[in-house]
Amino acid sequence: MQSYAELFDKRGAAYDFAMHRYPDARQAEFAQLLQLADIQPGMRVGDIPAGGGYLKAYLPSGAIWEGHEPCASFTNHGTGQSASANRPLLPLPWDDDELDVVVSLAGLHHLEDKRELFTEIARVLKPGARFILSDVGEGSAAARFLDGFVGDHNSTGHDGRYLGERTFEELRAAGWHIASSQQQNFTWDFMDREGMGDFAYHLFDICKSTPRAAADAIERELGIVNLPDGRIGMNWSLLTIACVKPERHSTTR
Repeated sequence: MQSYAELFDKRGAAYDFAMHRYPDARQAEFAQLLQLADIQPGMRVGDIPAGGGYLKAYLPSGAIWEGHEPCASFTNHGTGQSASANRPLLPLPWDDDELDVVVSLAGLHHLEDKRELFTEIARVLKPGARFILSDVGEGSAAARFLDGFVGDHNSTGHDGRYLGERTFEELRAAGWHIASSQQQNFTWDFMDREGMGDFAYHLFDICKSTPRAAADAIERELGIVNLPDGRIGMNWSLLTIACVKPERHSTTR
């Protein structure tokens, strides 16, 4: 399995292109994550891995976004100490008990062993703070689509390490209290089927096929819905886990 950095050094630019061309397509996905994060003005929010900083636009006014992203192929990593392109994923670039919230959206299924990251996130969060992890779940239609059609037609293949029982065991071993977990179903929204295919073609770097074939595979394997405003929605789902750092928590580097 290629590492997160190896994969997105190759195809992060295409992913970034898709997110900038269709900035609102995944709005419902960001919304379900932030609903559980309970972010208030003034809070420092760690975004790991941050990609191109897409979450920043959805934060409530007054919240402070601090992204950590190891791949320079993305853009908009943040400024100052939070600008972390070209640095390794671990260790995290914050002091102990420094952040108010940490979120991780749809990036950790590229990480073979998540235990050290879970421990590091516990280190940098304040006692009582929340860590919201939202990613593809084992056995889901999204997992089959990624390891099937996407893996067969993109530049790197796709072999995900999706969220499941092992994830819960690793979180508990790192000292986390799991407050809730839920399979969240929503849609990625587009003006038309052509836009949906174009987005998937770039986001997943489907260089061995076409946008039309991508749209066909989405309709066949995931399903689409007609939205009330005339747009179409691509079915997608993530397992979202809300974790709380205990008030007394010791970590080791």
